[in-house]
Amino acid sequence: MNRLFKVQSVIPKPTGWSSIRNFHSTSPSFMFEKILVANRGEIACRVMETCKKMGIKTVAIHSDVDRNAKHVSMADEAICVGPAPTSESYLNIDAIIEAIKMTGAQAVHPGYGFLSENSRFVKELENIGVTFIGPGSYAMHALGDKIESKRIAKEAGVSVVPGFIGEVDGMDHVLKIANEIGYPVMVKASAGGGGKGMRVCRNDEDVKIGFRLSKQEAKSSFGDDRMLIEKYIEHGRHIEIQVLSDGETALYFPERDCSIQRRNQKVIEEAPSPFMNEETRVKMGEEAAALCRAVGYKSAGTVEFLVDHDKSFYFLEMNTRLQVEHPITEEITKQDLVEHMIRIAYGEKLKIKQSDLKIHGWAMESRVYAEDPYRNFLPSIGRVKKYIRPSGPGIRIDGGIFEGAEISTYYDPLISKLITFGENRKNVITKMKRALDEYYIKGVNHNVAFLRDVMENKDFVDGNVTTDFIPKEYPEGFQGYKFSPKQIEQLSICAVFLRFVEQHKNLTNSANTSRTSSISPDILYIAKVENVRHSVHFYPLENEGETEESSKFMVQFIDQDKDGEVLKEFEVNLVDATPQFIKLNIGGISHRFQIHDKSATAFTLQFHGSKIPVTVLTPEEDLLTQYMPVKKTVDSSNSLISPMPGTILSLAVNVGDKVVLGQELCIVEAMKMQNVLRAPKDCEIKSINVKPGQVVSVDEVLIDFK
Repeated sequence: MNRLFKVQSVIPKPTGWSSIRNFHSTSPSFMFEKILVANRGEIACRVMETCKKMGIKTVAIHSDVDRNAKHVSMADEAICVGPAPTSESYLNIDAIIEAIKMTGAQAVHPGYGFLSENSRFVKELENIGVTFIGPGSYAMHALGDKIESKRIAKEAGVSVVPGFIGEVDGMDHVLKIANEIGYPVMVKASAGGGGKGMRVCRNDEDVKIGFRLSKQEAKSSFGDDRMLIEKYIEHGRHIEIQVLSDGETALYFPERDCSIQRRNQKVIEEAPSPFMNEETRVKMGEEAAALCRAVGYKSAGTVEFLVDHDKSFYFLEMNTRLQVEHPITEEITKQDLVEHMIRIAYGEKLKIKQSDLKIHGWAMESRVYAEDPYRNFLPSIGRVKKYIRPSGPGIRIDGGIFEGAEISTYYDPLISKLITFGENRKNVITKMKRALDEYYIKGVNHNVAFLRDVMENKDFVDGNVTTDFIPKEYPEGFQGYKFSPKQIEQLSICAVFLRFVEQHKNLTNSANTSRTSSISPDILYIAKVENVRHSVHFYPLENEGETEESSKFMVQFIDQDKDGEVLKEFEVNLVDATPQFIKLNIGGISHRFQIHDKSATAFTLQFHGSKIPVTVLTPEEDLLTQYMPVKKTVDSSNSLISPMPGTILSLAVNVGDKVVLGQELCIVEAMKMQNVLRAPKDCEIKSINVKPGQVVSVDEVLIDFK
């Protein structure tokens, strides 16, 4: 039974939307009074923000596990449409239609993903006289369906990626076409998006596995498992054109560069592209607008291209919905795309012209995910115990969680979209680095360390990125930020400072109230960071003309083997401190550190985005460490360990089977992505500890080997 209730405003309303609110808006005399948002997370919150600005009431839908989600709190009304699995809730068309009828919503905004490109859903809305805020069912089928859109694009003279234009019919068919096209190929869902239902295949074995998994993912995520196959063009750029059309006038926006991807899912996007010139920009834009006019398209949409090194471009697909990365287009054009979608759906004509869509500055988006970049970006689940968002000029955050929120295995692990904007690319990268340094997330693993590392990558800074950026720059996977010797010293100083004030209980939330009058004048510490060991003298400095001593200290790095010879010394000032952050001025330069865990002698700090443990000991404590027992590591060589939390989708072996290195053992589904776990060596299956449908946790033993 669906449940209708009034939502109480118990969760603070989101901040960081000043740029949206300042975009041009003229409220009409008549407009939708109530819109149901058929989505969850940050995109549902994003749509509701514009509805609020326009004076439109909103209805949220949610699964039973999302009853306390942020988007539910933001809405005026909310309906539970089913249990956690997407097929029973956010893809449950019958339940959503019932929610529309119960609340009297006049229109539905689908966000992205889920039912945003489902023509059956659009037809159901048309049948009950409810407006779909997006293209009509015909245009959606024609351009949103990857197979049909390729046909239309080719007929319109648009260059398309080589491949089979049509649905592949089974494994034999897809293998035949793959060999005709030539490897590598891309197998992907006709109704797919967001990196789901897609696999790059380099041989027949890849196709057999990729086709099966992509088909299953597409069915689970979109309710449509039709597949297509095309040539995979390596070393290209993924560049897309935002379009907006009212059925008569079709406009194109400056491009977005979305080349940095992992598992075919975008991670960092920027607008405009550092690679493009005006001639190519106009040509791509005009072809994108022509596609819209060919089918009488009415709404916002995105035409995606693959661009070669010589700026030749090939049509990939059209997404007939709002894209995840739409905020960067909004920031460089000062247009609210959600508002335009709502007005077009209501029947208004576009009031802007092509000449209005000029580039104003630069914008960049980093997708902050609950995932472990050190383990091939595997998803992370758990409760967000502490959550502090960065803020300031040129920073925007589109988020769908709050402190205390639960990240589950059922949905996409996106925490937020961190957007920075400014006058040029260099300025925007600087703001992004600062914002990532100020982003405090505790309770789940996240990819901030990886995002921060990319911001200092030379090829990225120079604008030389392609779709193979991550495998090229991180061939062995992300290993963490490579701290320089100078940064190791700064970490040592921070940890020594924390140990010092922890001992004397003088650190407060205000840098101006820390007192040092009772502190011992000279203390020696041993700081250990990674494999580096520093001997550090630390003592307070007096301030002339002040009645109380303030937070100024002297730090000396000494050589104990040379009678305490001073190697380096720095004056250190405490600028600011909270339980989560500390800002120190070291030798005249300010550095911000995050504090994640601390004990009497050990601290976990986050610096340049990466967490790192630092131990600080007195000489006596250091001497005693040689007597501490060494923790034994658990031998897991004879077990298959789950690398992520998820659900066992299938088992490919039985007890007693002899398997070889690399053979498929089972599939774990996590956050709508299917992950094949393979045999780590030639061995025999001793025992199987799980069964299909069972929920497993990270590091759980799934299978034992003889």
